[in-house]
Amino acid sequence: MKDYYYFLGISQDASEEDIKKSYRKLSLKYHPDKNENDDFFADRFREIQEAYETLSDRSRRKTYDQNLENHQKSFRYNVPPAIKTFTANKIHAKKGEEIIINWQTSNADIVKVLPFGLEKAYGERIFKITEFKEGKFQILLHATNSLLHKTVVQGITITEVFESDGEKFRDKTEELFKSQPRTVTNPHGQPKIFRIILAVVFLILAIYFLIRNFA
Repeated sequence: MKDYYYFLGISQDASEEDIKKSYRKLSLKYHPDKNENDDFFADRFREIQEAYETLSDRSRRKTYDQNLENHQKSFRYNVPPAIKTFTANKIHAKKGEEIIINWQTSNADIVKVLPFGLEKAYGERIFKITEFKEGKFQILLHATNSLLHKTVVQGITITEVFESDGEKFRDKTEELFKSQPRTVTNPHGQPKIFRIILAVVFLILAIYFLIRNFA
């Protein structure tokens, strides 16, 4: 059973205002028009809409809460969750290549495959990797028994492969000049090449003043 509270990132005692606020924020973030019609964002957007339509209606929410509670109680509360299988058809792939993953869990009422989101207790997903991070793409399977408050996690790492050394060099070069996520140490999201050049300049200046002092 789908957990609509998880989709919206809210607790089960969330107010109507909390539901609206979360929906507005997430619908803007995951809207397909803002994400080049990516299937992943389209799926998340549909889940968010489905969750909002149910939880924003008092009558539908009451019925949903009752069904959710019954669903959770139907699981064997004294048996911890387990991951029986979690496999990928390949662990080395090129950017844009199709990957197939399969999984099967037991005694889990909440199953997530990250970065995709909530899934059934068992299933298969076909997707394409559009972006590797430092040559790797990680997939995590979370199986949770919410009544026991226990979760087991298993991961698969897909390593990027290149058709040629030239392609690998081009990819590394693009990474150097690409804007980075904003952090405390990099508030403006400056590319790696800028920070490397800045570090080299500071090193040269430090050496210059060191030599000057000794002279």
